[in-house]
Amino acid sequence: MPLFRREKLHERLARIGGLEADLPAADPPDFTQRWREAGVHGVHRPREWDAVVTVDAPELRGDTLQFVTLEDGTILEEDNPTEQDLAALADAVEEACGPPYRAHALRRDGSSWAVGARRLRVAEIPDADGDELTLTMRDGMRELVVDRGRAFNTLPALEKLGEGQTGSYVIEASRLDGDLFEFRLTPL
Repeated sequence: MPLFRREKLHERLARIGGLEADLPAADPPDFTQRWREAGVHGVHRPREWDAVVTVDAPELRGDTLQFVTLEDGTILEEDNPTEQDLAALADAVEEACGPPYRAHALRRDGSSWAVGARRLRVAEIPDADGDELTLTMRDGMRELVVDRGRAFNTLPALEKLGEGQTGSYVIEASRLDGDLFEFRLTPL
């Protein structure tokens, strides 16, 4: 032990307990490596938005707007439709993220808006009786839930979305407009 080095408590207890040989050699700290450990900086959150833009749109009313833009350019305003022209917001988003996408716009200051957009997967599902569909395929067994109630019919268009998947998976679909649904496929 160096002359002026103070012995650390854990080292002293290990020495008294006869466990000195089990202590790892004291290496100089390598701070570049430590920053890669999850305990030091945490694990990053998944990205929420595929694109974020700011737009100047003085003609829009309200403080928040939510809308979906379809592949053909149709804009579907969600929640409380205000019958406003959201083309200025959609045009700005489409420079960074092509349709289809779901966007959430928030008034920042005066006529300035911040818009976050997330890409969607969209499919046409005819003959669906409800607005919320969940298809679970597990070990060759199929379960269909329509609006939180078990359904015993089949929806071939929904089942076709899972073609090519190996193993078990879940398809969740929400009605956007008419027979058009937003869907998410999750392997189990």
